[in-house]
Amino acid sequence: MTKGQLEAKLSEAISKFEIEYMGRGPKAIRTFILQDMIVIRLYGILSPSEQKLTDNPQGIELFKKVRSSLFEGGRGYLETLIRDIINVAIVSTHSDISTKTGEKIIIITTDRNIEEMITNK
Repeated sequence: MTKGQLEAKLSEAISKFEIEYMGRGPKAIRTFILQDMIVIRLYGILSPSEQKLTDNPQGIELFKKVRSSLFEGGRGYLETLIRDIINVAIVSTHSDISTKTGEKIIIITTDRNIEEMITNK
């Protein structure tokens, strides 16, 4: 499997996670493998009601707390989806959403350099 094919498979898994666990998928998604990191950039992640909620500071705080809590609850499922595609141990998972742009970033660090794994096959 090429790096691009692996990135596409990971994008599909992340999109599945967003739809099944978080309740809504992104409008677009890009995944980048950088050595021992997987960086996922999701576009158009906010629903219309979430966009309205984030119009004020209290709404932003509430939205971030809820989304963070949901993500933490589903972390195990997400990590399993990723491990099913690529056999690596996940060291850490980080996520944040911009309420200004509706963009979400997920960064996953692994125990091995994935790029080297791909090229050494």
